[in-house]
Amino acid sequence: MDVGMRRHDKWFAAPLKHVPSRIALRYTTPMQISLRVPLATFLLAFLIPTIQADELRHDSPILTVQLGPRTPEQIAAFYEARGFQADMIEVLRQQCYLTVFIHNKSQDILWLDLQHWEFSNADGPVARLDRHHWRQRWQAMEIPLAHQSTFRWTLLPEQLDFLPGEREGGNLILPRLDKPLRIQARFDTGADRAGPPVQLVFDRVECAVNP
Repeated sequence: MDVGMRRHDKWFAAPLKHVPSRIALRYTTPMQISLRVPLATFLLAFLIPTIQADELRHDSPILTVQLGPRTPEQIAAFYEARGFQADMIEVLRQQCYLTVFIHNKSQDILWLDLQHWEFSNADGPVARLDRHHWRQRWQAMEIPLAHQSTFRWTLLPEQLDFLPGEREGGNLILPRLDKPLRIQARFDTGADRAGPPVQLVFDRVECAVNP
């Protein structure tokens, strides 16, 4: 099952000098460094946002979670620069993009599991457009495998264990609706996930629009 980057595929090692301290890329081996650096470089252009008024942030001694809505123009410009075909970009720019950053500031393991995140608006539950959805969509559209792979790299992992001090980021994609979202996020704690869960609520999350 494709649940995102597994532990041995993730970015390990020391932060790059040009990367803000809160976003430290990590690598495993020199070979992986040579493969990951070009991809990491263009991901940073999209995944590291500037602080904007429409961003939402939870900050506590345990963790920081930051949500940054992305406009259709931002989405299109990023994928156009990667050489994605027009029909793929048109599908993506119609969605609600939220760039998420998570920083484990505790001394324990925090577990991200998007199955435990709930999305809703005034009309009821909102279904997140997950990796399975996009795999089927891109296959039906006969999108090149290289672009499918690059697209997956920009998504927030479905599941991930955050070690103490670890930082990660990626995109959540939801249908673009005309009502604000409520996002309820849960992180299990402890090596065996048996610790008290950390639960967060973000209210009135707006999908970004072009200026």
